[in-house]
Amino acid sequence: MTIPLHTRLLYGTSRVGSEALGKSSGLWLLYYYAPPRDAHLPTLLPSLAVGALLAVAGIVSALDDAVVGYLSDRTRSRLGRRIPYIVLGAPLWSIFFVLLFTPPPDAGHATTAVYLLLVFGAVSLFGSIVVTPYEALLPEMASTSDERVGLEAIKVYLGVAGTVVGLVVSTAIVHAVGFRAMAVTIAGLALVCQYVAIAGVWDRARRSRIPAGIGFRDALRATFRNGAFRVLLPTVVLFALAFQLLQTDIPFYVHAIVGKHSWLSATLLLGVAIGAALVCVPLFARLARRTSKRRAYSLSMLAAAATFPLLGVAGLLPGIPATVQLLVVAALVGAPIGAHFLFPVPLTADVIDDDSTRTDQRREATYLGASSFVERTATSIAPLLVVLVLLLGDTRGHTVGVRLVGPLAGVILLAAYLLFRAYDLPDEVPERVQPEAVGGRL
Repeated sequence: MTIPLHTRLLYGTSRVGSEALGKSSGLWLLYYYAPPRDAHLPTLLPSLAVGALLAVAGIVSALDDAVVGYLSDRTRSRLGRRIPYIVLGAPLWSIFFVLLFTPPPDAGHATTAVYLLLVFGAVSLFGSIVVTPYEALLPEMASTSDERVGLEAIKVYLGVAGTVVGLVVSTAIVHAVGFRAMAVTIAGLALVCQYVAIAGVWDRARRSRIPAGIGFRDALRATFRNGAFRVLLPTVVLFALAFQLLQTDIPFYVHAIVGKHSWLSATLLLGVAIGAALVCVPLFARLARRTSKRRAYSLSMLAAAATFPLLGVAGLLPGIPATVQLLVVAALVGAPIGAHFLFPVPLTADVIDDDSTRTDQRREATYLGASSFVERTATSIAPLLVVLVLLLGDTRGHTVGVRLVGPLAGVILLAAYLLFRAYDLPDEVPERVQPEAVGGRL
């Protein structure tokens, strides 16, 4: 690796904060505003209303990624194309995240609904302003497939740490001192991580100074015209949707299947799943080096399609203690999830290299922003889908709804696997345009 270890570690630190913030939001937002009927918590909004509001806000704000990516690629400043967005956006991202869990007290449903819609939209906007330019630095910093997978692997390890904070630590804080304390803690961590990360790669990020010379409409047209991108994108989106369905279902699943008084806590189950994902990351990275990123990512989707549906039957098999079944299933479900974080950005970097041979442009943020735009649009419907499925049962006596989310996610992943079989871009794209040699031909 030509990138020093300390630089890679500092760059990856951003993932700790962003994953902690994103995972805690995905885990608790629906539960906070519309808890189960027997959870003995105040219901701020009807569950269908929350699901619909989050879906609408997510779809509307998804365009933020594409616009921010385009603007970042075209930005000209003495600090480069990426730094200004991260420095200015990080504090506002944290502030609005805290506001998500501090709605106006004693407000009616209409006021609370408007508040949730506007604040969630602001969180999404400033998240885009931070994350899209940050992710665009990877294809610029790492030029080979091995470098990209290696750098992304460090981001995954640190992202798993952030996921532990977002899912496990946030759960402990919520149970100990409440939702607002959790939001303040996670927001503060996220802000510190973003500034540590950008400080660690400040000199390298400043080198990204050559703006792309292409209009917005032409940029999107060229992006979605790329054949490899048209195959990769829906695959990544479906994997993300399946994972988001499970993440949204976790509090309801634990409430209905495990119960509050079991020694098998939500924290332990999440810890087992995250540990399995972490263990499998180097295995997927090694498989990618020996075969290809395409092969390794494909196998991870097939594995996830086989294991996610097991959540539908965990605890029901005769002769085996239910707690043992749940622990085993948690490990099996977690194992392939690490690949979802490991491969999409390096694969998209290959697509960006392929695009550079056609356009003489380096448009890292545009591609990653367009990908995130479609992904966020699709995953925005996850809360609404979960709400609809939970209508079939989300309490201790009626668990059909919480059990069906896993099989639904498995079907989605099988579709992703079948789609990805058409992807044929090599790991090393010949004749790619170097970031420092951009000409501008369109």
